[in-house]
Amino acid sequence: MKICYFNDFRLGVIMGDQVADVTDTVKDIPHIDAQGLMTGLIARWDEYKARVDKAAAAATGVPLKSVRLRPPLPKPNNIICMAVNYMEDGTLAERPDINAFHKVATAVIGDGDAMVLPDVPATIFEGEAELALVIGKRAARVSQADAMKHIFGYTCFIDGSARGLHPPTNIFFQMKSRDTFAPIGPCIVTADEISDPQNLDILLTNNGQSMQKFNTSDMAHQIPRCIEWVSSIQTLEPGDILATGTNHRGLNPFMDGDKIELTIEKIGTLQISVKDELKRTWARTTRLEHKQMRGEGPHTRQLTGKYATA
Repeated sequence: MKICYFNDFRLGVIMGDQVADVTDTVKDIPHIDAQGLMTGLIARWDEYKARVDKAAAAATGVPLKSVRLRPPLPKPNNIICMAVNYMEDGTLAERPDINAFHKVATAVIGDGDAMVLPDVPATIFEGEAELALVIGKRAARVSQADAMKHIFGYTCFIDGSARGLHPPTNIFFQMKSRDTFAPIGPCIVTADEISDPQNLDILLTNNGQSMQKFNTSDMAHQIPRCIEWVSSIQTLEPGDILATGTNHRGLNPFMDGDKIELTIEKIGTLQISVKDELKRTWARTTRLEHKQMRGEGPHTRQLTGKYATA
């Protein structure tokens, strides 16, 4: 089932090119906001699944293109992102140490929204294409063998980054937790719809040009290990997001006016735009292309605008 929020945060089920409004079916779930309703539904899914399915089948759908999709998890309690979790198309000689970081809930935006680049001296702004897990059951110190039982579903996730900020000892918070730097959506696909999340094609395009293209099979630490490790450090609750990392070779600069599309097999396409009031520019090259041209540093330098260097 593909579950979404649309318009003024009506709860919907996407069926092909239509969306069915099932809000009334779940109105008895205690909640004070849209996140609370989605979290409550996820936690009570065994009780509500059949009701939601029946309501969606009976509803008169409206065209998906006629509604505004909203983030399916508007304000999750936790957003945990795996760091350096791909073998980069098998090019890494050794598997990276397992690692992760947090993003804040105010970073969340949804389909059709804009990632806003802040007025800070970042060397580049990037967005990382990622498969995200939506936690369905409380997970504390779970084993790899039991880990998949704690997944409610999957969604598309873009991990926005403002790189190169100082001091270098204070990196992840100021790089990753900017407002609008966590686009998610367009929906949550329940776990029963995806038999093998460890074999999904991921494609990110920028203005129609393919930039990131990889498969989740290339993860350095696969999904059960990620859940095991994260849940050994903090308890995961229903509605939490665990993003599984990216292949960095296709990372490219995000600039004002860019139209970004992230498509993950069996989930759908998340579309966002990029806004930068400073109109800064970079060469339109990927990390891999920059390396092949023997450029300095991991990515191309800023060409024009505030903070550009000679």
